[in-house]
Amino acid sequence: MRSHRRTRTGKVVVGLAVAAACGTAAALLGPFRSEAAPTVTLPPVNAPFDYQIGGPYQPADDVEVVTRDVKESPVPDLYNICYVNAFQTQEEGEVGGPQDWDQDLLLTGEDGTVVIDPDWDEVILDISEDGKRERIAAEIDKQIDLCDEKGFDAVELDNYDTYARDVVGGAITADDAQLYIRLLSSYAHSKGLAVGQKNTVELAGQHERNGLDFAIAEECGDPRWNECGRYVSAFGDHAIFIEYTDEGMRNACAYADRVSVVRRDVEVSEPDSETYIRETC
Repeated sequence: MRSHRRTRTGKVVVGLAVAAACGTAAALLGPFRSEAAPTVTLPPVNAPFDYQIGGPYQPADDVEVVTRDVKESPVPDLYNICYVNAFQTQEEGEVGGPQDWDQDLLLTGEDGTVVIDPDWDEVILDISEDGKRERIAAEIDKQIDLCDEKGFDAVELDNYDTYARDVVGGAITADDAQLYIRLLSSYAHSKGLAVGQKNTVELAGQHERNGLDFAIAEECGDPRWNECGRYVSAFGDHAIFIEYTDEGMRNACAYADRVSVVRRDVEVSEPDSETYIRETC
């Protein structure tokens, strides 16, 4: 679980409609960096799913789709989604922490100090300008390369909704986030990887323009948000719902005949942990 508030009909193959990026949409959101890209394969819909970003382990026998961190390896014979923290650094001292980034690519406040997401102790990347977006995307592309080299089928670009964090104070906008994620999704598509939109239901209606093929939504069943229906309206059956509470799970399970739904523990821990939970509808 990374960006809290504050994916059976077989495989579906889709082509990339690059031409749709022309005209007004292109003027707002920017061009794809690759005009020619291979088709990509989306996750099978309504398939048993496991969310393993807290650590890898042997999935249950019925699992067909799994998400693992970019540092880990995919599971043979399953559909594998590669988790990439695309909008924020890792924590200080970790590989990919703020110490590993050009300092001018880190968002700073009026006092000149870096802006930190307090939930995760991660510094927010400054995607507010074209030049910075290009440079940041070039670094994240290296992680997408790693996903591809390891044999993952898709990428999950986390923290798409960073622009809405209170600590950002409007320094990053929804347009900035869309311009940036199009750079990443275009690159991932050029590698034959599908791209999942992580949370950010407010931009779900723009997912085709932004090159986002399916949804990965945390807590859409939480009664505070009640967003599952909005994801289904935008993405159809191409969605994966992850819940962390009994009530959220009950609400999300109303869509379990169409999409993938799983409950995990908040720490997304491994089975040998006392906090481990994995439940399905």
